[in-house]
Amino acid sequence: MDKKKPLTAAILIVSTTASKDPSTDASADLLRKVLKEDGGVPWQVVAEAIVPDDVLRIQHQVIAWADGPSPPHLIATTGGTGFAVADTTPEAIDPLLHKKAPGLVHAMLATSLLVTPCKSIAMMSRPIAGVRNRSIIVTLPGSPKGAQENLQSIVKLLPHACVQATGADSRSLHAGGIKKLEADAGVHGAAEPSSKQHNHHGHNHHAHGHGELVRHTKPDVKGLSNNPQLGPTRRHRESPYPMLSVDDALSVIDEQTPGPQIIEQRVDERIIGSVVAETVKARENVPAFRASIVDGYAVVAPKDGNMTGVFPVTAVSHAAPGEVKPLREGQVARITTGAPLPPGATSVIMVEDTVLKVETEDGKEEKDVEMLVNGVKEGENVREVGSDVEQGTVILQQGEQISGVGGEIGLLAAVGVTEVKVYRRPVIGVLSTGDEIVEYVKPGPLRLGEVRDTNRITIISAAKEWGFDVVDLGIARDKTGTLEETLRAGLRQADVLVTTGGVSMGEMDLLKPTIERLLGGTIHFGRVAMKPGKPTTFATIPFKDDAGQRVSRVIFSLPGNPASALVTLHLFVLPSLHKQCGISPVGLPKVPAVLAHDFAMDVRPEYHRAVVSVGQDGLLTASSTGGQRSSKVGSLRSANALVCMPAGDGKLKKGDRVDVLLMSSVMGH
Repeated sequence: MDKKKPLTAAILIVSTTASKDPSTDASADLLRKVLKEDGGVPWQVVAEAIVPDDVLRIQHQVIAWADGPSPPHLIATTGGTGFAVADTTPEAIDPLLHKKAPGLVHAMLATSLLVTPCKSIAMMSRPIAGVRNRSIIVTLPGSPKGAQENLQSIVKLLPHACVQATGADSRSLHAGGIKKLEADAGVHGAAEPSSKQHNHHGHNHHAHGHGELVRHTKPDVKGLSNNPQLGPTRRHRESPYPMLSVDDALSVIDEQTPGPQIIEQRVDERIIGSVVAETVKARENVPAFRASIVDGYAVVAPKDGNMTGVFPVTAVSHAAPGEVKPLREGQVARITTGAPLPPGATSVIMVEDTVLKVETEDGKEEKDVEMLVNGVKEGENVREVGSDVEQGTVILQQGEQISGVGGEIGLLAAVGVTEVKVYRRPVIGVLSTGDEIVEYVKPGPLRLGEVRDTNRITIISAAKEWGFDVVDLGIARDKTGTLEETLRAGLRQADVLVTTGGVSMGEMDLLKPTIERLLGGTIHFGRVAMKPGKPTTFATIPFKDDAGQRVSRVIFSLPGNPASALVTLHLFVLPSLHKQCGISPVGLPKVPAVLAHDFAMDVRPEYHRAVVSVGQDGLLTASSTGGQRSSKVGSLRSANALVCMPAGDGKLKKGDRVDVLLMSSVMGH
């Protein structure tokens, strides 16, 4: 076997979902990685295609490759090997095979049984393998991790099989016996799954990428989200996710949140709130010409500065574009504030220091004016070129935020900067979940069990107040397919997803299973030691952007109770948004305050909704908004701060100094 000459491979993605939206495919990249890193010999992927779950379409593509002029050594398919009605890949491939390879099938199934916690799930995969003409064909699960692990289980032996399939002499290939074959393949004895492999289960849904299990990012955590297919009797009775402190959760968010992207933005009102991504220099002088700073008369000051006497008014210079006649000593030109000085003029005398002596015959213009000043200096009442801003000087530093007050935009406009590089502000998708949730505008009384959707409008309002564009994703019902499709739609429209509800321990809490098992996401934490907001969940989901690049989208799944949702929005989501748009420092500002009354403590660290105001002594004072139950909507009214309270079983006393996180402006008494 010539180990320098690469073997060729073709990858066929069988997925109705991916055929409509290729960005949902997560398997092809993993298979290429396996061939490159674990293949033993050089591999070259020469063809890739995506087809829906259709027997004829699958067969047409495989035949085109295997029967073509340059058939690949390996054809690997992913998807369609489960028990769903649409799973027909084995039925499509089986009649195409000239020889079957049950040994490869057994190796893949054995690996699945070893690494999959739920053995029955692994047993429900129906792989098939064999040879057509000179190509080895293997069918892999639709789960990206499952496809990766199945290919890893056989990839070391594939070079030998591929060379045999192309017609090489078996006797010469087998010279040296089993030990030589194992050495050539890089294996010793029975193949064992890599310790680096992750859990997966067989493909049991027609859409590619479904059914994937992703481990928690903590390597010692074995628990995963509930599997909705196993029913309530098999759900977790305790959360498999470790309890993180708020500080640790914020650190994880910072690590996993992508950095800011630089874009070029036109200088207009839409740039308000953006952070400058480059050092900006003035393109022009301000002023661009010598200009008067008062209303009066431009003059040519004599060396002795004596301007007393009567002078003819020979020109007029207004603050409007136009030609101005040159001025000679002994002449004056009437001039307005901001108007350019006539050529030759050295100074401007204020109108208050003059007397009109002679008018024109029609009485409309000044003819002669008497000057009443002495000691006039050159440059008096004149703005020199570049005296406000000199061309080439730095006007904005990288990292400065453009405020809505108007100063920065006005400065950019003044020096001729029409476009500037800024950090792109992420688009936020907001979704409520739950069968019980109805639109807050629903007329009439609610039915038993219905709850008006307060979270969505609250989060959208806060995000817009922060200056971010928002996509309203509506309400998703507690159905796996519905939730998955809504999240996929959100990933296509937004950079950050914020959902509420569905993250607790109930059998209908489907956010975590959907993120892990159907979207191929990674849950970085699922519990936080805090009140309110304990089940707050943070995850990342791989996604292909419009340019075909694989990127990471962040998703915050917040508790459904209104107070919990609002607190965790400010505490966890805002820092991530700030990082993505270049704002530093991130998150809410923390300031000291004095308690206006006693505050009861909790066994968990608490973020108590409060009203902070400036007291008569000038100190910030914090007053509770009332009952702090996580479902209590009334606790949000008037709240402009969160009091950071440590865990404990006593009380914080009136007058105690505490840290507060300011959510909005502070008013005086």
